[in-house]
Amino acid sequence: MKIYLEKLIAGSDLSYEEMKGVTEYCINEATDSEIAALLTALQAKGETADEIAGIVDVICAKSTFKTTPILNAIDNCGTGGDKSFSFNISTTSAFVLAGAGVTVAKHGNRSVTSKSGSADVLEALGVSITLSNEQIEELLHENKIAFLFAPNVHPSLKPFTKVRRDLGIRTVFNVIGPLVNPVDLDTQFLGVYDKSLLPMLAETLKKLGRRRAMVINGAGGLDEATLAGENHIVFLHEGNVTTYTLRPEDVGLPYYAIEEIRGGDAKRNAEILLQVLNGKIGPHYYTVLLNAGLALFTSGKAESIRDGIRLAEESIQSGEALKRLEKLVEYSTNLSGVV
Repeated sequence: MKIYLEKLIAGSDLSYEEMKGVTEYCINEATDSEIAALLTALQAKGETADEIAGIVDVICAKSTFKTTPILNAIDNCGTGGDKSFSFNISTTSAFVLAGAGVTVAKHGNRSVTSKSGSADVLEALGVSITLSNEQIEELLHENKIAFLFAPNVHPSLKPFTKVRRDLGIRTVFNVIGPLVNPVDLDTQFLGVYDKSLLPMLAETLKKLGRRRAMVINGAGGLDEATLAGENHIVFLHEGNVTTYTLRPEDVGLPYYAIEEIRGGDAKRNAEILLQVLNGKIGPHYYTVLLNAGLALFTSGKAESIRDGIRLAEESIQSGEALKRLEKLVEYSTNLSGVV
């Protein structure tokens, strides 16, 4: 470990194979201090696509979740770390995607740098986050959406969890979290807190075998698309990368300031999520339409971003998005034996 730490501190990158070896060491025998030093050194230097792919491949190989192939599965997730305290945009959008007919393998965790992670808000809604592999697969096929709680499907992450929480800063795991989904994803919609990371993350997704993917840094520096101005986007399609910007007026949506989409704790964010899925018009609703519309285009379900936004609105207004959530809550209630 010392050799690799010195290399990182000197500003040199680790190779894919070196990063795999370091990750194995962290999982099997490293101390908390060594893991903290590694995460801090990587963050200070700036991670590369090879370094991230090395970590991701080790973690996914050790996942306890194995499934039969799921065609056209997508995950939509932000990296966190933007310190905006926005409501749970990607989790809300996931139900809209499922309601539109796209299979969503929603991989996530509790909050580390925010007030409410995806696991926190889903628990507040009455969704079980401790399902078996068989139950997750059943929901993916029958409900078009299931939640994969990272600590359950990735026990190898345990050595990193306490260190991340103690550090309380952005680390490579903000970037890695959305990438270690154990489902073999066709497509991915990924938000990131730092615009400079867009090309590197697109290259990482390419290395990880995504057929289509979109990486976005939202206006105001959020890890979600926002209606506050210019969103920066990198789109990966069959190995080809396109870079462009998108403003709300480009797709017929209104402007809203970042302050208007702030959330709160898990209970408050659950209330916002339900309001959106019940069709309450406002900044939260339109922000979800934008993010879900972009993800529907990324998945190939929509022919354009505008078409994606139209399908997203249909998913909400028809009640299909809400039905996907209600199915998860009903499934969880039945498991707990509550009548």
